[in-house]
Amino acid sequence: MSTAKEKKYAKRMRNQPSNVSFDQSDGHTNHGGRTYGGSNPGPSGQQQRGAHQSHFHSRGGRGRGTPSEPEPIPKYITGTMFAQARAAEINSMLKAVSQKSSNSLVFQSLPRHMRRRAMGHDVKRLPRRLREIAKREMEKTVHQKKEQSKSKCRKARRRHGNLQLEFNRRQRKNMWLETHIWHSKRFHMMKKWGYCLADRPTMKSYRACYRAMSSHCLLQDLSYYCCVELLGKEADLQMALARLCSIDTGPTFMAAPCISGKRQGSLILYRADKYPEEALGHVTFIWKPRGVSDTACDKRQIWIWMHPSLKEEVLKELRLVCVCEDRPDNFVCTPEPAPPPPKEEPAASVTTSTGRKRKLQDKEGEKAVPVKKIVGDGTRSSPDPYYWTSTKTGITIRDLTLEIVRYRLVGPTSNCVLSDALHAAPLHKENEDSGPHSWWAEHCKNPENILRHGNQESMFNLLKNLDSPAQIPSGTILGLTVGDPRLNLPNKITKSFPIVENYEDRGKAKSLTLAGVPVECTESPIWSSDIRSRVTDAKISAQDINRLRSELLVPGSKLDLGNKESKIPILLIQHPGKVTGKDHPGWGSGWDICLPKGWGMAFWIPLIYRGVRVGGQQQNLQHCQYMGAPYVPGDFPDTPAGVQSAQEAKAQMLDKYMRRPPAKRTNFIKHGVLTPFHCPWDQLTREWELRPTIGVEPPKAQPQLDEPEAKETMCESTEEETKMEESSEVGAEEVAKGRKDFSMLRSEKILHMLSSVLGPVRRGGKSQVHSQELSTLFASALTDFPRSLVWVKLSMLRKGRPELHSLICIPSEQDLLHLKQNKSFPGPVEPKHGDQFKKKVLKLKKDKKKMKAKTNQDSEITETVEEASCGDDLMLGLWPSPLPEVTGHCSRVLLGYVTQGDFSLAVGNGEALGFVSLTGLTHMLSAQPPNQTGLVLIRDRASFQYRFAKLTIEV
Repeated sequence: MSTAKEKKYAKRMRNQPSNVSFDQSDGHTNHGGRTYGGSNPGPSGQQQRGAHQSHFHSRGGRGRGTPSEPEPIPKYITGTMFAQARAAEINSMLKAVSQKSSNSLVFQSLPRHMRRRAMGHDVKRLPRRLREIAKREMEKTVHQKKEQSKSKCRKARRRHGNLQLEFNRRQRKNMWLETHIWHSKRFHMMKKWGYCLADRPTMKSYRACYRAMSSHCLLQDLSYYCCVELLGKEADLQMALARLCSIDTGPTFMAAPCISGKRQGSLILYRADKYPEEALGHVTFIWKPRGVSDTACDKRQIWIWMHPSLKEEVLKELRLVCVCEDRPDNFVCTPEPAPPPPKEEPAASVTTSTGRKRKLQDKEGEKAVPVKKIVGDGTRSSPDPYYWTSTKTGITIRDLTLEIVRYRLVGPTSNCVLSDALHAAPLHKENEDSGPHSWWAEHCKNPENILRHGNQESMFNLLKNLDSPAQIPSGTILGLTVGDPRLNLPNKITKSFPIVENYEDRGKAKSLTLAGVPVECTESPIWSSDIRSRVTDAKISAQDINRLRSELLVPGSKLDLGNKESKIPILLIQHPGKVTGKDHPGWGSGWDICLPKGWGMAFWIPLIYRGVRVGGQQQNLQHCQYMGAPYVPGDFPDTPAGVQSAQEAKAQMLDKYMRRPPAKRTNFIKHGVLTPFHCPWDQLTREWELRPTIGVEPPKAQPQLDEPEAKETMCESTEEETKMEESSEVGAEEVAKGRKDFSMLRSEKILHMLSSVLGPVRRGGKSQVHSQELSTLFASALTDFPRSLVWVKLSMLRKGRPELHSLICIPSEQDLLHLKQNKSFPGPVEPKHGDQFKKKVLKLKKDKKKMKAKTNQDSEITETVEEASCGDDLMLGLWPSPLPEVTGHCSRVLLGYVTQGDFSLAVGNGEALGFVSLTGLTHMLSAQPPNQTGLVLIRDRASFQYRFAKLTIEV
């Protein structure tokens, strides 16, 4: 027998008794079933075992031991002793059979052809001789059984109650919008600002979304925007809000069209009395129109809409200027305890009815099904209060986040989509029951309300006579009460287009274009929180509407509910689109729809059936880029939200950079890029402020440093320069003590003058602004705003596609001369820089390897760890902190950075948006010739090629 077979046989026989013995009462001995009398003793036990072993190993003639002679057969046996020996063997065999020495169960000991799946849990399936043993095994496993998994089958998980509990559990950290389920099936989702938002469609739709914004309609869900309501006396509100803005930046909260309630306003908020520093961000606002009741008590109501990243700071500042303090009587939104998970065997009954599907109900019926409860929102923790009242001014601040759904329609056919999807609510019929919508019956009892509703309906019908929403005055507000949009759904998705033959009332449409909507047509019941809650509670479920539609005599006909039809108050707010510059005016205009919560999907699906295309956050950025508007919050670097956004973007890009292999990473040090993942605005503006007399001539280009000696000298010189710069910076900070960080230039007067300087050149090569006026303009601007950034637009002259964080530099006189002589001149090339940190990084890498190898020498390990800790911020290809001079690091003087850049489908060329230093811009304009004013150089982070671009300021 081979060694493998021996091991296999030994493993099989390991549980069998090697020998059997019993009590020796009369001197007889039993060895292997052979009995010997006292007069004829057999061989010793050791010899017997040796014989057995030799017989076992010599089986088949292939054993290791030598074959031995068989034992002689005894001449006689004693019956008593023989029976005792056999009884002892039988007892040992029964004991071996009854005691299980393996991990297998009883049914696993059966032959494979006798095994069945049910034997694992049903004892009666086993043979009778094994049932008792199996029962004992089952009793033991009951106590040792692990806790069963809580996951249920798909059918149980997809039941309404279980599904709603799961949805509520998944919203503990990031809240869902009402359209979340629809978006999650078609979009890449992202978790940001306390919400789970749609980022971009799963299908390729970048160009399709641009075509929708340009020629048809794009739909976006902006319900994550936060709304704060202020209620109080008009004089007190104006006095409090005036501290947060400045008339120098444009119209404020007290603008006449806005305070009347006809228009929506927009502005930049600052901390109280801190303009032009410490900005908070961009907000929009609408005033409630003055009514009869408001005039009597002199109470006004205003809604302020803001991005969720700005809400915490803006709300804190509003409470400060309105003198609202946290008091115990302020209502606190306490979260309700989570409902317990459903039991494994709930008491349920199956009810059936003719023509209906089987439905599971418990003892309490439909009311026991858990309903979705929204506690708090994504920007406020649930225990925090959501309204504050001032004891001094009487102003009440209320947080209406997620209380109002807001959709945005972008495109020229937004009017057609609205007129096809929505219809004005019918007036209440007095001879019929008011139904669940008693508020509408009370509203229609007033003749003034009926007249106003008729005027609003006629104004709404006039919208389809307009070619584009841009024809209406910017920010126009139209109040309207509409019927349930689910009742007039088309049979299939069809695009809405204007029909020129059906245009009527051209005179009224022209007056609407010139004067806008009258003030009386801007009122809406949506301003009342009581009516909003009643509208939400009285909503007819989609299941009931589908059931009633299925019971129609003529399939496909319109469902008429009469007074039972829901009436929903809404607000239509026009957003003007592109209002800056002279190219493509009105591009991206459309309508915003504000409606009560709970009606999100009821309006979303009818809009989808009108052929609109849906966009996410990527399309929102695309919309801002083509309009030339800053994107919130990334393009507001002087706000806390902008700083936070920049830090998150830097961490994300750095993580992506470090995930690549070292050989595939771009060495930004050799490209002369100090900060590839963020923009050092503070250092840029500080350097331009400290050298106001600097010329625009570029410094000497740094030579290529490939030799180790050159690298060492470069490193030493860089350290000396860094020390000198730090000392000069400290001195400058002492001189300018009390000056805050950088800010953005938002003064309309200065921006208009800069825009005129950078505008088109007249014939003869003369600028629109005289050269003598430039010095006066620049002197006053630098005195008032020494460390400011200017929002600019960049258009590539020929080739080039700007990217995020690209460098905006000032061209030298030689570059402008080359461009003048050769119009096809692509631009200068940045010489390759030397990486003076590469040697140190490689040395630290070797030291870390040695540290791992020397695990026994503790002293050396601690020294190596201390040395390595000094260079933890060193990464191959990235410049460590502190940074050297930013403006003069490359061969061309740095002016600013790009924050948005891409190939423009509207122009067919590369375009970018970004910020430049005001001081650097003034020096560049004063040094450039009139026919080449505004020419700059743009270089991507991973490229050495500079390309020319035209810089403009659109106001």
